[in-house]
Amino acid sequence: MHLIIDGFGRNKTILQDENFIYDLLNIYPGNIGMTKISDPIVFRYSGSKPEDWGVSGLVFIAESHISLHTFVERSFINIDIFSCKEFDAERVARDMMEKFQLVRMRSCLVRREWNPDELKECDEVLELNSI
Repeated sequence: MHLIIDGFGRNKTILQDENFIYDLLNIYPGNIGMTKISDPIVFRYSGSKPEDWGVSGLVFIAESHISLHTFVERSFINIDIFSCKEFDAERVARDMMEKFQLVRMRSCLVRREWNPDELKECDEVLELNSI
């Protein structure tokens, strides 16, 4: 499963709070039945455009990873929860909406297939699907 969340928040303080993001990434995997296998990595960054600064965070879980990127000046956040283990995607979306005080949000759930018969041969022309 790969849950993708894009949202706009009303609280820029949260979006730039490295400690808040670290604590969230440190605790949240256990809340959804995932196994954290690394400490979170969280850092502030500045893009080539001054308004693109924000905070990025990543935690590796046995099931894959959880990552997020904030764009503070735009009050925007991207969140990815990728796991080979099933999880309650609706709960996670609600939790992220609450924790980051999102006022606008969209989410997309991509189911990853483990059946090799459903995958195309590598010599075929790859087709990109927009979601």
